[in-house]
Amino acid sequence: MIQIIPAIDIIGGKCVRLSQGDYDRVKVYDASPVDMAKQFADCGVCRIHLVDLDGAKASKPLNLKTLEQIANSVDLELEWGGGLSNDQALRDIFNAGATCGIIGSAAVLSPEMFSGWLKEFAGQRMILGADVRGHKVAVKGWTEDSEQTIEQVIRRFLPDGLTQVICTDISRDGMLSGPNIELYQQLQEAFPEVVFTVSGGVAGPRDIEALAEAGMRKVITGKAIYENRISLSQIRQWAAL
Repeated sequence: MIQIIPAIDIIGGKCVRLSQGDYDRVKVYDASPVDMAKQFADCGVCRIHLVDLDGAKASKPLNLKTLEQIANSVDLELEWGGGLSNDQALRDIFNAGATCGIIGSAAVLSPEMFSGWLKEFAGQRMILGADVRGHKVAVKGWTEDSEQTIEQVIRRFLPDGLTQVICTDISRDGMLSGPNIELYQQLQEAFPEVVFTVSGGVAGPRDIEALAEAGMRKVITGKAIYENRISLSQIRQWAAL
């Protein structure tokens, strides 16, 4: 069965969701990030996807205290993205309790640095966060589009040990419109040695089932949980498989 990775997006220490990566279209939820992490842990998941949206915009982690609180509250793998633009930022999140770092903008804008991180920390701790519009990779908190395709970026880092990629289809993120299954199948076929995590568009259980049938191995879901389209009991059932 496909691995379910619940998402917690953070602005100002609060649990939020954006629509299509637009900071002007933000919804704040009542539950705190720590409370949500505890609920997910109780469901039996192995990993939580955490995004520092403030950090993504500022190019440096700004919610480390929240990361520390979560790491002290649950015994789970924590993948953390947002603002990881230099060595100090990466070490700060690891010191605060992150298991893995998700590298997006820095991989495109400072490829030599990301290559070094892959060699130092290995592919299991370093995840390429490829957020795409069409096939072009976006940077700087999704506020700018680069000229590189996701395929070009992946090929650049395979020799350095890249094994983990989270691919977010920005056009579908937070829209509950269904994931772009065709995109992920194309990527998995092109790069069979890479484990892809699907992100963006999951609207309910049928999407999870369709992704599993398509052969995908990991999926991130956020808004569908917060909007009660996927229940915690369903996550518990999937985690037990």
